[in-house]
This record gives sequence, C-alpha cells and structure tokens, in this order.
Amino acid sequence: MVEFGEPVPKGGGSYRLGRPYMVAGRTYVPREARDYREEGLASWYGDKFHGRRTANGEVFDMDSLSAAHPTLPIPSYVRVTNLDNRRSVVVRVNDRGPYHGDRVIDVSIGAARALGFHHRGTARVRVEYVGRAALDGSDEHVLMATLRDGEPAPPPASIRLASARAPAWRGSGDRGDVPVPPDRPFTLGTADAPAAPPASEVTAARPPPAVQVASSLQPRSLVEQARALKPRLASAYAADDEGLAAQARPIVSGRGLY
Repeated sequence: MVEFGEPVPKGGGSYRLGRPYMVAGRTYVPREARDYREEGLASWYGDKFHGRRTANGEVFDMDSLSAAHPTLPIPSYVRVTNLDNRRSVVVRVNDRGPYHGDRVIDVSIGAARALGFHHRGTARVRVEYVGRAALDGSDEHVLMATLRDGEPAPPPASIRLASARAPAWRGSGDRGDVPVPPDRPFTLGTADAPAAPPASEVTAARPPPAVQVASSLQPRSLVEQARALKPRLASAYAADDEGLAAQARPIVSGRGLY
C-alpha cells in the first residue's frame, strides 16, 4: 500500500474481534478480556510487512508504536513492559499474531526500540490490556509520551500534550484580533483613564442645604435660622424628605448626579 520513504496514513481501519480460528493446529478465541495480563516472550517485525494492510485494515508502519496480538480486540491499547530493563510503553494493537507457541505479542520495530530490545530478536515482557483505541487520527505522540523507565506506562487517556502551534487568539497587537466597539462609553481600566471626581466636587454640585430648605422655614432671624440648620448627609439612593419640599430635594442616583 505504501512504498518505503512515503508517509504512512494513520487510522482508516475498523473494529474487529472475529470468530475462533485455528493456526498450525492451535485454536485462538478472540475476546475482550479487560483483566488480561500475561507474561512471556515478545518478538518484533519490520520492513517485511511495512506498508501492508494489518488485520483490521490499517496500514502497518514499522516505525510506529504498534503490535500484533492473536486474540485481543483490534484496534486496542496494551501496556508492554520489558521485564529485563523495566521499560514500559503503551502500544496500539492493530494486527493478528504471533503464532509461535512461546510468544505472547509481536511488536513493531519502533516499539522494540522504545522497549530497548530491537538489537535482539525477543524479550521477556508483561502484556496488560488497557482498552479500545480510537479509529481515526494518529496517536503516535500520545503513545510515545507513555514511555516510562522503572514504572508502568500510564494509559493514553491520562496523557496531556502541549500544542506547538501559537494560540488562535494571539494577534499582532496587545489585544490581538478582538474588535473593540468604537462607541465604548467607558475605558478598560488603563492608566490613562480619567479619575473619578473628588468628593469636594460632588458636594459642590449639590445646592447648599440652606438654599434648599430656607423657603420652608418660618420667618425667623438669620441667627435662629443658622442655629436650626445642621449638616446632614443625603442618601445616594433615597432622598431625605424630613421637612423638605418635593421640589427642593436633592436628586441623587447610584452612579452620580443627574
């Protein structure tokens, strides 16, 4: 399907389990065993099958982290741990095999390199079922991120990779490409925003209490009127109506004077 040196397409296969089948006089029964765990020999395969279809219809890439297993669902993920050097990685099972009586899994040469036995034909491994794999897209970067030394490889669902691309919201200016309304009636809190008027200006904007209430007082001397007036604070939300005429009340709202 693909020549050497050409990019290998990822995904494109289908979920398959299959019926029981026989190879070299031995019967294999495919099934999804969630508690599957087995130890034995692992082997690897490479350029002889590179670019060919796997058992579920994907294209085999010898440099990927993939594997062949005789009975587990395909595609699925399994954790393979090299018992000699304690390296562990999750690989994608998308093919059937091996069919040697003493081998439990056949991994790609890329997986054999990651596990540290590509220079040999086999290695003692532990294979543990993780779960089903997605059909579309490439999972190579995620699977490579599961590689561990001296501890079990984590499941791919727990891996979070940072994107190498610039965020979509980044623009050329300080605010990126986000449009700012031209008639914005307020500022965004920058240093050049106009400061709020001082309290003295707000107080000065309101007429003195003596001017507001003088008409409602009984005729008295100026000294008596001055003694009767006491400084009072007007509420910002409710007018003070103690003896004040409606037309003389200070008009104050929550945001300022109107």
